[in-house]
Amino acid sequence: MWTDLGGKRQAGLSSAEGLQLGKAPCVSVNWTLGDGQLEVVNTATGRRRDLGTPSRLCKRVLFARWSRLHCKLLLGQACDGGEDRRLMYSEAKMAARPYQAVKQQWVRSLHDAGLGTWVKKPPEQEHFLS
Repeated sequence: MWTDLGGKRQAGLSSAEGLQLGKAPCVSVNWTLGDGQLEVVNTATGRRRDLGTPSRLCKRVLFARWSRLHCKLLLGQACDGGEDRRLMYSEAKMAARPYQAVKQQWVRSLHDAGLGTWVKKPPEQEHFLS
């Protein structure tokens, strides 16, 4: 859909009143095939607006999904969560050799282009289990 805003065509807006320049929305909405409903997330907190729980797109939830899939691929069966040794997110990330190689190339490219250094997160932010 196209809307005429003072001689400029704007895609996706049904009226000029819906456009607030310079003000970012305070919510994010996500949905994927198989989800029962939309998830509305407060962008300031990263938590669902209705329940106050973390979003289904948060790092911990995505890592839990990846861990279950990874376990199925390695063992050929579903994991029950009772494994003797589960990887922390940071360990899984360090073990991902292609990811680490590309990240090193990215950091080197930033430095070589004179764009500065990659800022690292505090390590404790990635020390969690799925």
